[in-house]
Amino acid sequence: MNQKEFEAVIKLPANIRYEYFIKKVADSEEVWGLYGDGWAVTEDDKGNLLIPFWPKKIFAEFCIFEEWSHYKAQSITLNEFMNDWLPGISEDHHKPSIFWNRNDSSVVAVNVLLNDLEQEIEKY
Repeated sequence: MNQKEFEAVIKLPANIRYEYFIKKVADSEEVWGLYGDGWAVTEDDKGNLLIPFWPKKIFAEFCIFEEWSHYKAQSITLNEFMNDWLPGISEDHHKPSIFWNRNDSSVVAVNVLLNDLEQEIEKY
């Protein structure tokens, strides 16, 4: 991915970045998170824990700064993400934060994310 494409994608509205995430992770069969002494988490204005995920390493690395400055981008297989991570996130009453760009992200219910991923995978 060249710098121009990166800059264009990172500036897209959150809902369009969400669609990009669904397509890219279904294609690459991997999801990216940030890992330090544990996985990166953040919270919404109500104090609910959010776990951020990105479609490509370059986008995850873009968000390594401030409190996450010692984190590293780490991949998760799509299979593990859908079968282990998302059920665990749901069980813990957390939500996935999809494709944060240092400004905003799409925060969706686990069942919505799973459904969107399954529908996209069916196209392959």
